[in-house]
Amino acid sequence: MEIESKLHVIDWIVLSITLIFIVVYGTYVTRKNSSVTDYIKGGNDTKWWTIGLSVMATQASAITFLSTPGQAFHSGMGFVQFYFGLPIAMIIICVVFIPIYHKLKVYTAYEFLEGRFDLKTRSLAAILFLIQRGLAAGITIFAPAIILSAVLDWDLLILNIIIGFLVIIYTVSGGTKAVNVTQKQQMIIIFLGMLIAFYMIMSQLPADITFKKAIDIAGASGKMEVLDFSFDLNNRYTVWTGFIGGTFLMLSYFGTDQSQVQRYLSGKSIRESQLGLIFNGLLKVPMQFFILLVGVMVFVFYQFNTSPLNFNPKVDDAVANSKYAAEYAILQKEHIDIENRKKILLSDGVQRSEKEVIKSLNERDLEIKASAKDIIDKIDATSMEKIESNDKDYVFIHFILHNLPRGLIGLLLAVILSAAMSSTASELNALASTTAIDLYKRNVKSLKSEEHYVKASKWFTLAWGILAILVACVANLFDNLIQLVNIIGSIFYGNVLGIFLLAFFVKFVKGNAVFIAAVITQIIIFIVFYMDWLPYLWLNLLGCILVMTIATVIQSFKLNKEQLRDEKDN
Repeated sequence: MEIESKLHVIDWIVLSITLIFIVVYGTYVTRKNSSVTDYIKGGNDTKWWTIGLSVMATQASAITFLSTPGQAFHSGMGFVQFYFGLPIAMIIICVVFIPIYHKLKVYTAYEFLEGRFDLKTRSLAAILFLIQRGLAAGITIFAPAIILSAVLDWDLLILNIIIGFLVIIYTVSGGTKAVNVTQKQQMIIIFLGMLIAFYMIMSQLPADITFKKAIDIAGASGKMEVLDFSFDLNNRYTVWTGFIGGTFLMLSYFGTDQSQVQRYLSGKSIRESQLGLIFNGLLKVPMQFFILLVGVMVFVFYQFNTSPLNFNPKVDDAVANSKYAAEYAILQKEHIDIENRKKILLSDGVQRSEKEVIKSLNERDLEIKASAKDIIDKIDATSMEKIESNDKDYVFIHFILHNLPRGLIGLLLAVILSAAMSSTASELNALASTTAIDLYKRNVKSLKSEEHYVKASKWFTLAWGILAILVACVANLFDNLIQLVNIIGSIFYGNVLGIFLLAFFVKFVKGNAVFIAAVITQIIIFIVFYMDWLPYLWLNLLGCILVMTIATVIQSFKLNKEQLRDEKDN
């Protein structure tokens, strides 16, 4: 059945009603925001469960629900180790960051830095946030748009504009409160959609394949290897990168990134904010585990059902019209032969004697897929239109469109678009708040009214929304979209976290030393990333250590120099 015919009227109705409800509801309930406190801090009356869901929705973008199942399909459950540092980070932020932010009554995280250091350090941290989060906002729009455009044959440019425009409507109108209240609805839709998807996958497995047998089948193919205790720096996801690099990344993201800080600054009290983050810390890792498990079950499903050699729907047409068509057809035939052999072996479950055979067949299938990707890359090099050979981000949407009944396809598409809207709304809200408070208000010397700054925040939200759409329109797919967002964050987050840790704990270090150290650190991190000397998660730890060490050395040198001068004068 053709993909176009799979999206029936009922799917359009479910999709449209869901998205329109979110936009109308968010706009209506927050239409009376008139003060800066209402618009930027949500009136400081947000309950802990709203904070927890809002924090979770901000991080769980469409990329999470498109890329994570594909990550598990190809590489197994090991990606969950990336989140092991999150609960640790939540505890530290609850104990250290939240009490300070609430005591100082700040609108943004970066206000605190001026009081502790100086204006230029505050502005530098704010600008680093604006650069990386501005890019990420574009990617959170682009991620679902590029994939939906490919599989549904919708126009990419129009999709980018529609997703961005829907978010802009209620985010400009209601500010932080609009983001918070809509994210509750979006997370309900997301949880419901993923549970239904899991149930549908399991119900479409052969009658004799129980959940335990499905896990055994996945395990025989190496998909259930959750923990990796190796110290191999070439391995991106291990227990150590999760606990060490992941903790620093999560500390930076949840403690210093305004898109997250703004969620819990809207809390009714310190306790409500802390409970919201603890709620997120307890639920986030199981949620990611479950999303990865969905991807693993999709893998099991395709052990009994035909799967394409490459899940990107544009590949087949591109190959068919190239000189590599015959070569690709040979690979397809061998891929199908391997699938058929595995079906026979797995028909009675996984026997111990057959595990090595299955492992050998999977290894050969990976070799075939690698050869297919090489062919696609050769075609891409000579084609005017980019053809993405890495199909991780297409796996889950392919399953949805080809195997779910009417109505559920619309619901799952609503899940993907809701996730895109929720994270993008948080980002635009935070970008506008930081621009208005840390740059505009701080550098405009004349006194302005509350109404003026609310209007300015709305205009900045609109401007960042338009910029995010433009970034989405010129973006290109990376190795894996969820990795791309985390890579962008890792380049900047460690440096910013180090600045905040210096502010909290190293009292003798002053503004000039921190500013110089931060600039030097950012240059070094760019070089390390460009030269590919470390896995990207370790950039968070490196950036944090570098800025703290360099700032401490500079300040100590300056103090010693002043001490010698004083002794000389005496």
